[in-house]
Amino acid sequence: MENKSEVTEFILVGLTDVPALRVPLLLIFILIYFVTVVGNLGMIVIIALDPHLHTPMYFFLSHLSLADFVYASSVTPKVIASFLTGNKIISYNDCAAQMFFFIALDISENYLLAAMAFDRYAAVCKPLHYTTIMTSTVCNLLAISSYVCGFAKSSVHVALTFRLSFCRSNMVNHFFCDIPPVLALSCSDIHTNEIVLFILAATDVGFALLVVLNSYLLIFVAILRMRSAEGRKKAYSTCASHLVTVSMFYGTVIFMYLQPNSNHSMSTDKIASVFYTMIIPMLNPLVYSLRNKKVKSAFKKVAERVKSSLGLAS
Repeated sequence: MENKSEVTEFILVGLTDVPALRVPLLLIFILIYFVTVVGNLGMIVIIALDPHLHTPMYFFLSHLSLADFVYASSVTPKVIASFLTGNKIISYNDCAAQMFFFIALDISENYLLAAMAFDRYAAVCKPLHYTTIMTSTVCNLLAISSYVCGFAKSSVHVALTFRLSFCRSNMVNHFFCDIPPVLALSCSDIHTNEIVLFILAATDVGFALLVVLNSYLLIFVAILRMRSAEGRKKAYSTCASHLVTVSMFYGTVIFMYLQPNSNHSMSTDKIASVFYTMIIPMLNPLVYSLRNKKVKSAFKKVAERVKSSLGLAS
């Protein structure tokens, strides 16, 4: 990727210029990132250690936690550092790297959510064939395909963005290097970039949403046909956490990227981006753990092992 611009670094404007908000926002973001790291890495460790959670549902959940952790980590630490030091400068290459990893894991999560919806469809609608449908080979293939799509399409976005010339300004009107605010700085023709961004985002979200909506339509039809109230309750409980995650994720994606560039309000986008880059990765493990008896039970077992190990060590 050749740097054709005169810009060697960017300045991230950030969320606000109000000095009184600096400390409160710093404390809030530190707390959010702490919960995000502990929640997502904790979920991965718990699933890895408990054999009862070695099922397709928790396999995909561990990958969802990994994606949340990585793409939150590509943004939040830089935001925290800028509040601590007041330094809002990010180098040209660091900006490209931040954009690459954020987009790659974001697209990967998009497809992982679709894979999880298909898994829930197989569990509810095809219970007798579930183990033959969701084999370890199929699960691994779906996870790998999600990452391949994410990193391949991120490469396209980043390559198209950083082939442009940036000679107007180096002030990015955002708190991280997202595509729209970086494109706004270019003095090159960005028409192709806007078309590619819209088409790829629309196809990614459209395909995944089609899988999700179709899966849940079939799930709800199957639930309505169930005669057992306990069976319906169990089926609803199985799908509820995933539906919450899907609603938060796709609602924000559609708002952020599937609108014409002329309609973008950077102030509104910044608020939505905080929810998108920080709040959702923090909430996902909480949504799954607080509503899931198996995860709670596994957490207690891991905690008891840790206590036992510390007791033996002392």
